[in-house]
Amino acid sequence: MRLATAFLLTTLSLAAQSPTGQTIRRLDGSHIGSSAASALAERILKENKVTGAEIAVLNDGHIVWISGFGLRDKQNNLPMTPVTATWAASITKGVFAVYVMTLVEQHRLDLDRPIVQLLDKPLDSYPDYKQTAGDLVRDQRWSAVTPRMLLSHTSGLANFASLEPDKKMHLHYAPGSRFAYSGEGLNLLQFVIEQREHQPLEELMQKTIFTPLEMRYTSMVWNEALASNVADRYDANGNFISHTRRDHARAAGSMTTAATDLARLAAALTNDGRKAQGPVGSDSALSIVHASSLETLFTPAIRIDTTHQFPTFDETKSSEGPSVGLAYGLGWGLLTKTKYGPAFFKEGHGDGAQNYMICFTKHRDCMIILTNSDNGELAFKPLLEGVLGDTVTPWEWEGYTREGILASRQHQ
Repeated sequence: MRLATAFLLTTLSLAAQSPTGQTIRRLDGSHIGSSAASALAERILKENKVTGAEIAVLNDGHIVWISGFGLRDKQNNLPMTPVTATWAASITKGVFAVYVMTLVEQHRLDLDRPIVQLLDKPLDSYPDYKQTAGDLVRDQRWSAVTPRMLLSHTSGLANFASLEPDKKMHLHYAPGSRFAYSGEGLNLLQFVIEQREHQPLEELMQKTIFTPLEMRYTSMVWNEALASNVADRYDANGNFISHTRRDHARAAGSMTTAATDLARLAAALTNDGRKAQGPVGSDSALSIVHASSLETLFTPAIRIDTTHQFPTFDETKSSEGPSVGLAYGLGWGLLTKTKYGPAFFKEGHGDGAQNYMICFTKHRDCMIILTNSDNGELAFKPLLEGVLGDTVTPWEWEGYTREGILASRQHQ
């Protein structure tokens, strides 16, 4: 009963923040009303057969529109809401990077100290890596890999060892020399941190990030308290894939969250002291790390000029990324020279979970999209352009053009 009451009060509170007539300021200074935004989103999601979605928009670090669309559970006809716990997939990586910066602030981790020096023994001496890391530790280049490289996807590791022909970890290029997305690298850094902190990641992030920011619907592992409002996941034909349940924390992508919680995080990550109020009615500015840590997170570690983010090692070049200053910081993608100012972003891609969030820091304008459908990515471009006025995201590099999405499905 308490959980149901808390859910109702939160939903009513959120609804009160997005009243009919509330306007969204687009990036170019034009406006769209919340009713028009809702109608546009509903049409786009329906046209693209997206089962369910949560969407939030922030202006000046405040929620100006937040809503749920479609269903979180088709079998029982249960609606998606802004507080439905949804699999965030790789948005987890950006949140993990924020947690890492709390360790850096406490001088508990040095971003530039090699991983081999942060562990008590060789990586392949640990049971978790005994079968996969033998070739890696014998590679002379391994001694150069640092936490900064793992967070910025410049370590040289493949996305996952399971995708390698021999199912083992290898360095494909000199560490720090180029960008190649690697979830394996984030999970490796998680392992290092858990060895040093002697606590599981889910507990570390809960007490350091989720609880302080009051992210009540966010967890790195299955949380029974959220079971009454969790989004199931569906394929491109609307067929059930799976219930959302992660029993093991993975920095690369185990987090479940909700639009309201990511809005709180977005407010904190864009807060440099200019604003005196958080986005969900708090009386003081939301913050989680120092301004210097935000600068570290969102300073380019590597510039990107490839045509696509995936396949990971495709080196085909394009002018799309450089035209908007595409780069990677720590855990977050960056746009460093757009007509709307700099931005940071993170996508999340998994079976039946397609998500995206982007924040333009000049005026603290953000948009968050969480879906429980393999069709979610088809809606990103029209939603971001129509609601926020985002015309600068490198759609081709992201793989968010309709042609790119359909082509990728043919190769799966």
